[in-house]
Amino acid sequence: MAQTKNETARPALHVIDGCSRRRAAFARAGMNAGYHVEVYASLTELLARPPQAGIVFLHDAQSDGGIAALGTGLGAHGIWLPAVVYAQEVEPARIVSAIRGGAVDYLAYPISSERLVTVVAEAEAEAVRLGEARRKLLTARRRLMDLSEREREVLEWLAAGCSNKGIARELRISPRTVEIHRSKMLAKLGAAHSAEAVRLRLEADLLPSLVMV
Repeated sequence: MAQTKNETARPALHVIDGCSRRRAAFARAGMNAGYHVEVYASLTELLARPPQAGIVFLHDAQSDGGIAALGTGLGAHGIWLPAVVYAQEVEPARIVSAIRGGAVDYLAYPISSERLVTVVAEAEAEAVRLGEARRKLLTARRRLMDLSEREREVLEWLAAGCSNKGIARELRISPRTVEIHRSKMLAKLGAAHSAEAVRLRLEADLLPSLVMV
């Protein structure tokens, strides 16, 4: 049967839960609400063929890293998706941990079809607000991971406001060698100049800070 325009516009739901009974119940609730639902027994199973779009629902008792591992795993593929964590018992400490780990919401299980529609709409709105910023962050981190150790050191000192001569002094190499590393670093980052490279570094917030002495 052909789908209506409203149905095709709805996001896919990706449910990660080690309990087959909960997975089946969640899938029924999602399909009753008109969503396409994919279920996974573990985070590893989802990351084997990571989805490019949709909303992830993750049971909080997952033993393979939880919400933080989900973000890291998808991020390695350059993907960011809104994620909602759920559990039978909702504890304040677990909510805080999940939100800090990147979840956009935390739900009490079981979840009705009606409640699911509301949650998905809220997650989609949050995705619009956060998605572009998260994608920029992932892009910056991927580019930075391509740098050699010395190129990362040069970038870090540039971000700290150090000149080529100052970097040469700190790293005990010649200014010419610093310039070579800087040129390679700019090429790998796709940056036209040092200021753009520093902006990428600050967006990624990935490299360890150095203390100027």
